[in-house]
Amino acid sequence: MIERLKALPSDYTFTEARTLAGRFGYKEMSKGSTSGSRVLFCRERDGRKILLHKPHPGDVMKLYAVRQLLAAFRGNGDIDEE
Repeated sequence: MIERLKALPSDYTFTEARTLAGRFGYKEMSKGSTSGSRVLFCRERDGRKILLHKPHPGDVMKLYAVRQLLAAFRGNGDIDEE
């Protein structure tokens, strides 16, 4: 799952992102009715956060969002730099 994210596939889905975030201990948080398509993932043990835009109407994320997700996981120490 990590290798797929590192490959920056053009068909990476929000469902995959949510699953991987969960494996790293993040929980999806509601940002309220004004959040639009923004979804916040928080990890309680260290307070780390990742903000993603949930794609719509489909589930496939834009490539810039996949890059941001990978950078966030790396910045938070979840995925090693290569």
